[in-house]
Amino acid sequence: MTSPINNDKTNNLNEILQEIFRGIPFTEEEILLMSSKLKKSTLKKKAFLLQADEEVNDIYYIHSGCLRTYFIDSTGKEHTLQFAIKGWWISDYIALFAKEKTKSVSFIECIKEATLYKISKKDFDNLCDALPKVNRFHISNLESAFAAFQRRILENLTLPAKERYINFVKAYPDIEQSIKNYHIASFLGITTESLSRIRKEIAKE
Repeated sequence: MTSPINNDKTNNLNEILQEIFRGIPFTEEEILLMSSKLKKSTLKKKAFLLQADEEVNDIYYIHSGCLRTYFIDSTGKEHTLQFAIKGWWISDYIALFAKEKTKSVSFIECIKEATLYKISKKDFDNLCDALPKVNRFHISNLESAFAAFQRRILENLTLPAKERYINFVKAYPDIEQSIKNYHIASFLGITTESLSRIRKEIAKE
């Protein structure tokens, strides 16, 4: 026999799930099942969600804030791989999805205080098996992410730095002013001096 469900609690949980899964309808039982797997946490600015050479078992949905994924090469130079904002998922995907078990290769740093919802890959895989609509969402999400990463690679290979910067501002309109210049330059693959020059050019237009 199913136990009575607190409607207020269910509604609150459903609001979060509607945001995370973009309007997919869930039954009360599905809401409780899914919310039991999600763990809410907050991250202060400059705190690390993940550092290199750590075990990775979880993926994170960003409810608010901004995080930066970066890699440090053998010379000590930082390479920014991603900025992640509200509505995005983040983790070290090499460690999470690689066929051979490996530890994290990147750092994930909070650059604007964030609220996150964490779920283990194992629990998420089980949800995908139990709920086909979650599995379809996951596949669609992966397809969009793959397309976005491929688009960024093509832009870095073919577009001038100025156009890459303009596309960056369009993609991150609410955080561009709060990110350090060298983080943006690293993401675009240019120097901070080049970034300053590009901004001056745009300001004169």
